[in-house]
Amino acid sequence: MEVENQTAAGGGESEITPTAVTDDGVDELEESDDKPKSDSMNEPEAAQPQQTDGNTGGESEATSRPSASHEPAGDADGVTDVKTESSTDISDRPAEESETLMETSPTSQSVSTNTNKKIPELTLALVGDTNSIEIGSKNILLDNDEQTNVEQFSSKLYDLCGRHISVINMLGPQNIDQFPLNRGIHAFLLLIPNGLHHSHYSSVQWLENTFGKRSLSYVMTVLTHKPDENCENALTELRSNSSLVEKRHHTCTKSVMDENELIVLLEKLDLMVSENDPPCYSRLMFDENKEQKKLLQHKTSEDQRINSSVFQQHQTVEEMEVSTPEIKCDPVNDPVSAEDSEENRTSTGLMSELKTLPAVTHQEGGNKSRQSLEISEEINRKKQNQRETETLLSRLHLPHKHQHKLSPADFLKIGPPVKQDHETTERDLAHTFVKRLMMLDYRARYIPVRQDTSQPDPVCDTVNTDDNDLDAFLFSTSVDSDQSKQTHIHPMDVQMAAFHCSDSFLKQKMITKLSQCQYALPLLVPDPDTADIECPLWTFRQIIKTWKVTQTKDNTTTVTMKSLPIYKAQTPMVAFFRLGSLSVSKSQLINTLIKSRHSTFFHRNCPGSTKSRHLMDGVVEIAWYCPAGKPNDAFTDCITFCNLHGDALSTEKQRHILTEQSSVTVVLVPTLDKSQKSTSVITDLYKSQKPLIILIADSDCGAVEKKRTYKIGLKDRSQSDVSEELKRIIGKILSGPHKSFQLETMTKVSGVRVDEEDKVCQKGKNAAMEIMNLFQGMDVSKIKDKFLPCQGELWHDWCRINKEQYHLRGNIEKEKCAKQQQLMQIRQKQCTVSCGQLMKLFIKSLSSLSPTEKEYFLKWTQILIDAVSTDDLSSILQSYDEKWSEVLALKRKQDKSDQLTSKQAELEQISKKLQSATFGLEHIFREMGQIYEAHKSLQEPTNWLQSDWSKYPELAAELMISGHPMELMDGDAGHVPLTWISSLLDQVIRKLGDKRVFVLSVLGVQSSGKSTMLNAMFGLQFAVSSGRCTKGAFMQLVKLSEEIQKDFQCDYILVVDTEGLRALELAGNTTLHHDSELATFVVGLGNMTLINIFGENPAEMQEVLQIILQAFMRMKKVKLSPSCVFVHQNVTDVAAAEKNMDGRRRLLEKLDQMAQLAAKEEVCDAKCFSDIIAFDVQKDVKYFAQLWEGSPPMAPPNPDYSEKAQDLKATILCKASQSAGVTLSQFKAKIRDLWNALLNEQFVFSFKNTLEIAVYRKLEVQYGNWTWALRSHMLIIENQLYPRIENGKVDKVELNDLFKETNETYTEIKKEMTVYFENDTDKEMLVQWRGRFENKIKAFHEDLVSEGKIKLDEVLQQKIACKKVEEKKTEFENKLLQKSKELAHQLKDKDENKLKKHFDSVWSVWVQELTADTKPIADINLVNDQVDILQELEFEWEHINQSITSGKYKDIRRLGDYSDYVSFTKHKDDCDSSQQSQNKQMRKDRKQGTVEKMVEFVSETGTKITGYFKSLQHEDQEAIRSLTDYVEKQSLDVIKNKPVATRGYRSTYLQEVANNVKEKVAEFESKVKYALKKEFTVDLILYVFHRAETWLSEAHRKYKANNDVVIYVENNKTQYCNIFRSFCKGNSSAVVLGELICEKLKVSAVQAVCNKTAIDLAGEMKCTFPAFNGNRLNLEKHVLKSLAEEEDFNGFINYIRQPKSQVETFIRAEVKKYIFTEHKDKALDILRKNVDVINKLVSQALFTATHRVKSQGGDTDRVKNRWMEEFSSLLKDDLTFETICCQNFSDIENFDFLKEAIERRLVFISQEMKNLSVDKINESRQKPDQILIDQLCKCCWVTCPFCAAVCTNTLENHSPDKHNVPFHRPSGIKGWHKRGTVELDIDFCTTNVASDKSFHPHHDSETTIPYKHYQTAGEEYATWQITPDESKLKYWKWFVCRFQTQLENYHKLKFQGRGEIPCEWRNYTKEEAIKSLDEMCDL
Repeated sequence: MEVENQTAAGGGESEITPTAVTDDGVDELEESDDKPKSDSMNEPEAAQPQQTDGNTGGESEATSRPSASHEPAGDADGVTDVKTESSTDISDRPAEESETLMETSPTSQSVSTNTNKKIPELTLALVGDTNSIEIGSKNILLDNDEQTNVEQFSSKLYDLCGRHISVINMLGPQNIDQFPLNRGIHAFLLLIPNGLHHSHYSSVQWLENTFGKRSLSYVMTVLTHKPDENCENALTELRSNSSLVEKRHHTCTKSVMDENELIVLLEKLDLMVSENDPPCYSRLMFDENKEQKKLLQHKTSEDQRINSSVFQQHQTVEEMEVSTPEIKCDPVNDPVSAEDSEENRTSTGLMSELKTLPAVTHQEGGNKSRQSLEISEEINRKKQNQRETETLLSRLHLPHKHQHKLSPADFLKIGPPVKQDHETTERDLAHTFVKRLMMLDYRARYIPVRQDTSQPDPVCDTVNTDDNDLDAFLFSTSVDSDQSKQTHIHPMDVQMAAFHCSDSFLKQKMITKLSQCQYALPLLVPDPDTADIECPLWTFRQIIKTWKVTQTKDNTTTVTMKSLPIYKAQTPMVAFFRLGSLSVSKSQLINTLIKSRHSTFFHRNCPGSTKSRHLMDGVVEIAWYCPAGKPNDAFTDCITFCNLHGDALSTEKQRHILTEQSSVTVVLVPTLDKSQKSTSVITDLYKSQKPLIILIADSDCGAVEKKRTYKIGLKDRSQSDVSEELKRIIGKILSGPHKSFQLETMTKVSGVRVDEEDKVCQKGKNAAMEIMNLFQGMDVSKIKDKFLPCQGELWHDWCRINKEQYHLRGNIEKEKCAKQQQLMQIRQKQCTVSCGQLMKLFIKSLSSLSPTEKEYFLKWTQILIDAVSTDDLSSILQSYDEKWSEVLALKRKQDKSDQLTSKQAELEQISKKLQSATFGLEHIFREMGQIYEAHKSLQEPTNWLQSDWSKYPELAAELMISGHPMELMDGDAGHVPLTWISSLLDQVIRKLGDKRVFVLSVLGVQSSGKSTMLNAMFGLQFAVSSGRCTKGAFMQLVKLSEEIQKDFQCDYILVVDTEGLRALELAGNTTLHHDSELATFVVGLGNMTLINIFGENPAEMQEVLQIILQAFMRMKKVKLSPSCVFVHQNVTDVAAAEKNMDGRRRLLEKLDQMAQLAAKEEVCDAKCFSDIIAFDVQKDVKYFAQLWEGSPPMAPPNPDYSEKAQDLKATILCKASQSAGVTLSQFKAKIRDLWNALLNEQFVFSFKNTLEIAVYRKLEVQYGNWTWALRSHMLIIENQLYPRIENGKVDKVELNDLFKETNETYTEIKKEMTVYFENDTDKEMLVQWRGRFENKIKAFHEDLVSEGKIKLDEVLQQKIACKKVEEKKTEFENKLLQKSKELAHQLKDKDENKLKKHFDSVWSVWVQELTADTKPIADINLVNDQVDILQELEFEWEHINQSITSGKYKDIRRLGDYSDYVSFTKHKDDCDSSQQSQNKQMRKDRKQGTVEKMVEFVSETGTKITGYFKSLQHEDQEAIRSLTDYVEKQSLDVIKNKPVATRGYRSTYLQEVANNVKEKVAEFESKVKYALKKEFTVDLILYVFHRAETWLSEAHRKYKANNDVVIYVENNKTQYCNIFRSFCKGNSSAVVLGELICEKLKVSAVQAVCNKTAIDLAGEMKCTFPAFNGNRLNLEKHVLKSLAEEEDFNGFINYIRQPKSQVETFIRAEVKKYIFTEHKDKALDILRKNVDVINKLVSQALFTATHRVKSQGGDTDRVKNRWMEEFSSLLKDDLTFETICCQNFSDIENFDFLKEAIERRLVFISQEMKNLSVDKINESRQKPDQILIDQLCKCCWVTCPFCAAVCTNTLENHSPDKHNVPFHRPSGIKGWHKRGTVELDIDFCTTNVASDKSFHPHHDSETTIPYKHYQTAGEEYATWQITPDESKLKYWKWFVCRFQTQLENYHKLKFQGRGEIPCEWRNYTKEEAIKSLDEMCDL
């Protein structure tokens, strides 16, 4: 009980002495610690409640714990742990539970060494998001959520680890007052769900706010996730964005069911507990925190602290001295000392001062030195400042100094629009300030704050209203009520707090935006904690000021414009500060000097100002006055104004710096009195001989001057008077000699830390300086030419030549090859010059620097480049402005003299100089792109001199992801570097994934503020300064913030900013074309386009609208549908609603008018603008006021501009939320498609939407899968019905029945289609084809069923036709069986050979006897029939015999020249007239004297003129080919419709075909000017017969096999021989019947297996074989590959002439190769699998039939017949099986024996079937190759009218889509040639359609059609879409070179003259040719 009494009396406090802690002292403490330790451990539980709350836990820890710094390493930890456990966990437990704990808990163990140390029990508090874990019965940590804030014993944790662990559920918002802290908490488990890890900072802030800073030592962050989630990215962000300690974080699943995760977590918690001192968070700490918060809330004002009495200061020092030892040994007991201790650990600078504090005692207290008193004051002041700073940051929800700082990335996200009048909470105040500042809203300082509803309002007593109460209310001086209400935060504290809590890049953005808002900027900033002074020079680096200097000399006023980075500007500085307190606002006075209506410096009369401010005292702000060069300017040159906030007497360091740097010093004092301290300061200033102006508040004297010192009284004077007086005096002083100030000189000021001194900043600067050193002494206009050579003349030449490729004339392919050679030479030169020093250094820095260093490097590079170029740009721009004004003046005078031309030429020279002098980071990135493109096109390896060019896209992608704009279109060259952009976006996709983006593009007039508008809306960083306008197009990726992400389908907004559309009057058609090109490009790219119209000039608006409307018209015609919003900027009165309505009406009228004009130009039917694009004039037109509120350069941005920008942002986000956007890969493809189309003049005809093509091709593959599913199911149905028909089970097939059979599959496919069209990622694009494909599937299904019915009907007809034959077959079978049985019984000899001989001898007698009255079916003799038919048609035998003998008729279709078949005597007169016309042309040329032309004409045509009567024109050859093709197809269709297989062959079939051929030839002859010889007709008829011969022979063979009884009987000889031998061997009837059944089954089973295997193999190949498992294009590619590999010219010709025939040949060859060679094993596996299926079927039927018969019983004969019927019936659905007559097997009684006999025989048959050869598949009813041909060849076979390339659309009839093919070919392959010559055409039609050439649409047409308008040449041309593709396909170029001779011989024409093959073509190899097919097919 001794310890208990001691504790109750004060516990361990009695043992703590104020003696300084020494080593001996430590020993004493350790010794004294033993007794309480052992007593408390052994004390009965009942005694514990006597302890007080104050002493529970924390106090006992303090009494027994030695100093952390002197704690021994051995037993101390163990001792501490035991003490903690006993004091925090056991004290409040019931006795029963205590006894249990004593047995299991480590506290019941004695502790002597580390090895015996036990892990303490834990109390855990769960805080954070309620969604972070799934609370349930299986949750180990927390199995219910019924109670909160109540400690719960975790039984599951006890089961897991045998430890008693308590858990407090504090998830979600809690009432902290009910928080159970009686025993302390070992760990706060901060639970954060994955995906919401950004809330970590706010959660930590809440903990610190609620429990105090000391609670953070007890936090364990736990990131929870779903089982399938990866949270590595979240952990990485947490580590980088916070002070997260590696060993104090953990991850686990939300269910908290994984025991291993919990064990690891407990290990981490044990480690944290052992490291923490004290090991748990106690009630005492909590109370201290609450007390501290109260102290801060009720703190006195700054003036009261300054004027506190010396006695109070003395007392403070005494208290500090007394508490000094307590700080070291009892940090818990005393709230003040504990707080001091904590601050000592966290504050920089304060510890060193505490250490120097002299040790004092009570006796020495009265003799303190003044120095000690000052030190104590300083310490108190710093501590108070720290507290106030922390409180301020906590209120603003900003990170503390040691935590992660805010960065631009935190604000470079698109969140919801920020409303100007929207109130915000205090915690969001700083973030809202920064957001609005980024939007250039200078009202960001004046944000209304909504009071926090969580804070209780002061209670008003309204009950007592007597007079006394009224007096008390009216005359009371109490301030209690005010104290209870927290003062709102000073606006400048918000600004400075945000500034202090930002990283250097955000600081720079903030300061730049503040400067644009015409606000003063912080120049000298005291650190809130240490009071060290910092100059944030880095933040000024991007500020550029422009002003005009007015100089008057000799009565002449000169105005000069200056534009400089402000840190380089040398200006006079006027410094203001005050000495003491004043009633006059110094800041407001300075504002009147700069701009009277704008508060540049915040002052006491500004909205939101409060008496108390915390972060502004000692801050020096700087601002500049920039004159506009006007008479009313306050000053004639730029002046710097500096303002020291607060009393300068207390900020001596800042005051001294200002007076040193200033040109004029202005001091405000309340009065001049020698006794005041301020007088000595003024005296020193006066002695400095620097101009001084003293403003005295209580004086009314006028301005008095003495030795450049002025004294002005302020009493009874208006502010304007004082302002004017100051302007006069300052102007007077500065007109003479004065000191200049430059910001950069601040680096030399002692006592000031410059932010640029940071190592990381210096590293970035040094890397940038290495680059800048290269430019030393160079003219800025020469830099790009020297250091960036790839993008200069070389790149411009490349762009020019590349565009020329699309506008070729003459010999196109030769020109094109020459152009491509030039392009490669330029690329080679670029590679050669690409290893410059600048790019080496730049790439090295990008590659090696850390992300922060890299950001500094890029910023420094741009800053230093701007500094180099700004001076030159400024003077050039001024010259340009002057010259432009002169040109405009002359144009207005309509002066067309040479002077105007001269001035325009001068303007152009200045423009070129301006372009050369414009230099920025974008040019270095452009150089990167060109180096990459050059090396990529040549595939040049990187040498040791160069950086690795292949890494360039990755480096650029990283920058783009981090928010840097990237150039999309080079504005100087007017070109898109496709290779570079594609690779860049590929890398972005690789890093981010193929994210969805909403593309927002902007169009408008130059300098209309497009970039400024985007920057204001989204806080972007498109360049708008340095005198540079945007050139070309730039793209920037902006992430959507998490708070709005859920409402969008896309992840980013990709903003495309463009150069302005130029002033058309200055440039003419070139610029008009460029503008149209640019507008089309960006409108096509954007999901939405902002159209920026500047001013209210109708003429200018019309020019812009005409360009933009044309772009929208083009988008409509190529099926792109972007939305648009018109932004009408610089409107004078945006507030007038009526005026806005009128403006909208006029705009709509103008749009409708322009739409009609554009429709005429683009040949489009549009009556109004809404016909072109969806447009709501009420919602999609926005009016903006002018950007500046007043006249620049001193005007701030117009707040209304920012408000309108947010309104526009809301509209954009609304539209974006309704759009799916595009993926980055789709965006990349869109860039390529649009740009390739723009390179051609005919955009609409040239546009190839590869996104749409890719989606359509994918749909084609799906369509193929759907149709195959239907077809394969229909084949199975047919397979099932064939045996039923053969077995007589089905005698009629109804169409409805077939539809019912296929309905399930068809319904399933329709569901799949619905899912595909509605859920696919490209569903927006697919919707245009949905209806068509649904109809196609429906039609396919109907056709398939109809075709199936036809085939089944043929089987039924054949069955009926063979009915009599079948009856005879049965009769013969019975007779043969009877004869065999009788013969076997007669013979006794068992010798096999003798038996066979005897059977053979009687067999022929039996057959003759049985078939005596049956006539056999004769074989057909097609050759004799053909000869007879030809002779009947009166053709000479000589012609017939010669043709048959030579066999030449077989090649009639493949002939290249039909001249030998033609007689030219028919129309010789026509030929003569043609000759005369040619001679007439020659005479005309001769008459004109054009000898050269005549010679050219003769050379071109002479070769054909002389041979006209000996050979055919190409068009005639084509006509004859068409005739042969038509006749062949028609004849084969006639033959195949004849019932040969069911009724047999008739010679009349051939007779009909021959007559038809003869008629068609005669009909053809009647339409041409020549005659076809009889040999042609004979050969054509023989060719048709030859093509029909195979089919006729096969059909007749089937007929004979089914109808010739003799053949049938002979085929069964082996079967009856076996029966005969079986009877002879004495086998029973059951065995013989079993053999007979099995033999019959074998034939049927083999047929069934083959049929099923054929379908299965076709399905296998359709799904897995590369050539067959895609769409039509894929099949075509493989056909071409096969032809190239085989190099078979005849195959090529057949493909060119008859593509379908060649594809069928290819399919047959590939199927044969697959089944019989390459995948023979797979084919056999399928066959064997089907054998097993049939075997199982037969076995099951055998078992079932036997079982049924045995169960029914009956007489033997009846049972036998019933068994046979039953068995046959069970098989008839699957096998053709005829019932066997059982009368010959009357002795069978045992059916089990019969069953066994059949089963034994089936084993042998099964084995035989499994050993079948795959050749047997050829006997299947439908061959695999034919099944695949039916599936794959049911598509479009229309050929290109120019080159005969076949359309590759998978649909047979795909109207309204036009025919197209990705690989066209030279037209000469088809035989096209120059009219009147033998020169084959070498040009690709895809090249011709982009050229200026023309063609004759028909051989007899006189008119020519331009290739560009080929679709107007007739229907066959109009149905084709031929898109220019630069003829890149190498395949056909290789083909022409490889088979040149054969082609020339085939066509009897030559590749010569204009058709000569370019030499470059001959370099292509077969491998390259084949590879090019893949490149063209893979978009």
